[in-house]
Amino acid sequence: MLKFTQEHEWVRIEGDVATVGITQHAQERLGDLVFVELPEAGKSFEKGAAAAVVESVKAASEVYAPIGGVIVEANPAIVADPSLVNSDPMGAGWFFKLKLANRAEFDALLDEAAYKALLD
Repeated sequence: MLKFTQEHEWVRIEGDVATVGITQHAQERLGDLVFVELPEAGKSFEKGAAAAVVESVKAASEVYAPIGGVIVEANPAIVADPSLVNSDPMGAGWFFKLKLANRAEFDALLDEAAYKALLD
């Protein structure tokens, strides 16, 4: 199941683990990424807390934890090659995975239709 935030992150849930990344719209607005800093496994985040940093040729921006939980994995591929986020933001360009603390936080996120309406 896929959900979105108003801050242009996507969240895909599998069991009790959520994979998080930035949307196509977000990467287009940022431009070519040149640096990504990700959280370490084991670190806990509250919903809405800054969890990662991206820098592009245009600006630096934070990526927020769309739901609360504990980081179980970060994506080393995008640290080594930040352009993966630009070329495949919804696939190979994922940022981190976290173990859900509260399923209701995920359920409250935007579905695809609501996210598309936000962009219009």
